[in-house]
Amino acid sequence: MDALSGARWRTSSRSGSSGNNCVEVADNLAGVVLVRDSKDREAGTLSFTPYAWRAFVRHLSDR
Repeated sequence: MDALSGARWRTSSRSGSSGNNCVEVADNLAGVVLVRDSKDREAGTLSFTPYAWRAFVRHLSDR
């Protein structure tokens, strides 16, 4: 079984109801945060450490 198969994907509440142009995030797995394109879920994922993901989100919210 793939260790990432338990990922629970979610989209941002700021994505709106259209479902276009957004990313999905899975942050329920230990030690990793996954990100993928909601329009092409099979194209692959990016993975971040939880620390790196928090720093990225914090940087965006400071803008």
